[in-house]
Amino acid sequence: MTTYQDKPWLAQLTDAQRAPVQPPPSPLHAFRAAARRVPDRTALAYFDGRLSYAEADTLSDGLAGHLAARGFRPGDRAVVMLQNTPHYVLAALAVWKAGGIVVPVNPMYKAAETRHILDDAEATAVLCADRTWAGFLRATAADAPSVRIAVTADEHGLQTRGDPRVLRGAPAGPQDGADDLLTAARCGAPAPAAPEPAATDLALISYTSGTSGTPKGATNTHGNISYNAERQRTGLQFPDGAGYFALAPLFHITGMVCELAACFASAGTLSLAYRFDAGTVLDAFREHRPAYTVGPATAYMALLAHPDATPDHFTSFRALHSGGAPLPPALVEKFRTAFGPYIHNGYGLTECTAPCASVPPGKEAPVDKVSGTLAVGLPGPDTVVRIVDEAGRDVPFGEQGEIAVRGPQVVPGYWRRPDATAEAIPDGELRTGDIGFMDRDGWLYVVDRKKDMINASGFKVWPREVEDVLYTHPAVREAAVVGVPDAYRGETVKAYVSLRPGASPDPAELAAYCKERLAAYKYPRVVEILPELPKTTSGKILRRELRGRA
Repeated sequence: MTTYQDKPWLAQLTDAQRAPVQPPPSPLHAFRAAARRVPDRTALAYFDGRLSYAEADTLSDGLAGHLAARGFRPGDRAVVMLQNTPHYVLAALAVWKAGGIVVPVNPMYKAAETRHILDDAEATAVLCADRTWAGFLRATAADAPSVRIAVTADEHGLQTRGDPRVLRGAPAGPQDGADDLLTAARCGAPAPAAPEPAATDLALISYTSGTSGTPKGATNTHGNISYNAERQRTGLQFPDGAGYFALAPLFHITGMVCELAACFASAGTLSLAYRFDAGTVLDAFREHRPAYTVGPATAYMALLAHPDATPDHFTSFRALHSGGAPLPPALVEKFRTAFGPYIHNGYGLTECTAPCASVPPGKEAPVDKVSGTLAVGLPGPDTVVRIVDEAGRDVPFGEQGEIAVRGPQVVPGYWRRPDATAEAIPDGELRTGDIGFMDRDGWLYVVDRKKDMINASGFKVWPREVEDVLYTHPAVREAAVVGVPDAYRGETVKAYVSLRPGASPDPAELAAYCKERLAAYKYPRVVEILPELPKTTSGKILRRELRGRA
């Protein structure tokens, strides 16, 4: 009898995809190897600006030396709170060169959210945009006893094409107790004599998005990152020097691993474009002609809806991947019809350092005939994904249960939270909190988050199934389904949608559309149309906020 430990998915992989990987100990090793081997190759492209590997190496050395001179020591934590700009990459490299741990923080966070992370990580340094520093972070950091070093970057206007300050211009100078990042990077100081990172050393403390409760810091090691970066490089079989585009934010684990670290593993060129804007991204695709990108389904929805998007924008891509949020099957087909490429699904979490399953090149994800759910992919050869019941026992193939992951990408735990580590990662196996199932061929399907299940008159309703139906309606751009209190049913189903340009269906029409395609207890009794659905900057729709609205 086949079991999950037998890895039935291996039969779906090619010999190259099954081959064991031998990653370097850290992403910093991969970057330094590329800088030695191809120093003149472009490492970072930002609008009209370019940095070679040699230049990025020298500038990050200078910034690392500056941090060390200011008292930053190996093992210290540095909050990096920047957009997708060259400054982010230089900051991360510099912290690693100084022997430190990067704490990536969403630049959209406000004072209270940032203060929690500063205190929990006991951050020694903060590297952020000058406007963030002037706006609130200077006062916030002043109240955080661990923070001793502040470095700011002039991001103002950097999303403007051809801005001379991007890489070559005059530095902004110190600001209100903070040093200027560009000045520090240009100081010419050598990197401090910190030990080379080992695979078991912490590279990141990645705070979960906080969509459910107070964020916890997942401790991603250098080995966790290098494994997934190398697995991606070998699995995609990209040529040396391939072009990557940072569609996902680098402060999110998907961007850090699947874009930045994987690009360095390929000695490739990483193209950046500040924050996601569909028109700007399309211009960057045409200018930089990348081979690969990964982003949430919401980003692909926005590109699909943009009036200027054409198949020519996507001709250079060898692979488009989606992760971080559910990918509706209808979107995959609409995108392929409009532009040609097939979007490869993937599944991962911060706690497994981005992907633990993905759709390999040359494969298309099957759609479950019963639920209409698109498979998220196949696990890798070094990974075991199980579907378990409440007691942690395997359930049969095809039955739903909690997804559990064991492999070299799973983090050792949460930062200074042994209780949370023991609960979520017992004996090194991650209990994801996601409900899913696996077919006998090894394809993994994610049904929904355990906590998002709706109980309507005793019947289970998974929001994802209703959302997938809504996405097949030609007028729907985004959809989110939540349970709301109901005096008779206990809970009832409510849908929030945003519409494609020019569409104007009546909410009752959308409810009737679902009623025709779903069991009576599943279709949304209430539909509310919003201009935009609330999302994290990584593209996840915030059901919790919508439940609060309801």
